[in-house]
Amino acid sequence: MPNSESEHKATSTTGGEFLTFRLGHEEYGMDILKVQEIRGYDAVTHIANTPEFIKGVINLRGIIVPIIDLRIKFNLGKAEYNQFTVVIILNLASKVVGVVVDSVSDVLTLAPEQIKPAPSLSSTLRTDYIIGVGAIEQRMLLLVDIERLMSSQEMELVDQASL
Repeated sequence: MPNSESEHKATSTTGGEFLTFRLGHEEYGMDILKVQEIRGYDAVTHIANTPEFIKGVINLRGIIVPIIDLRIKFNLGKAEYNQFTVVIILNLASKVVGVVVDSVSDVLTLAPEQIKPAPSLSSTLRTDYIIGVGAIEQRMLLLVDIERLMSSQEMELVDQASL
């Protein structure tokens, strides 16, 4: 019997297709069905009094889209923007949000047996958005429930930023 909700979610997953991306030296994956498009990083309009990880907003074909920098959100050091930096535009529960990542790798199909439960960490660390670890040969992917991450309490500021 799983000890936590994230372990339960990882063990009950059926696998699927994941868009893989890099943040620093780590590789992550998210459900490809949440991805609307991938764009190069462009200038954003900053919004005063928002957390550092909210870079601002962009106008995407008439839709105002909040832009979140996942490197800053995950405390992975200073974000440096270059020709590989991309924005993944997500369609989450009828909301459009952009996330900045260092680069996008590819789309991988993972079978259920390739997805291991997320490690249980201290209860003070918030990792409930990690649904498991994908293991493919020598690669390890941290699989992120991007919808859960974006709807978490501290990310509700995204809703305010997009008004």
